[in-house]
Amino acid sequence: MTKLSDLGPPIHGKLHGGEEIPEEQHFYPCPYCGQKVDQRDLRQVFWHEGPGHEPLEMEQGAEIINFPNRAK
Repeated sequence: MTKLSDLGPPIHGKLHGGEEIPEEQHFYPCPYCGQKVDQRDLRQVFWHEGPGHEPLEMEQGAEIINFPNRAK
């Protein structure tokens, strides 16, 4: 299983225009594996763009962010 650190050093994305957004809006579920992707780290974005990939392995000190279910 691939670890995030296997993808190299962080590649920080930048917000272009607009105002700051809430923390939870920096994440989206990957349509292929379902793992939450932090859009501020381009390593994660690039990894999750390819179909057929597996989720990245959580590492020591990594934080899993759980969002409450929203009523639809």
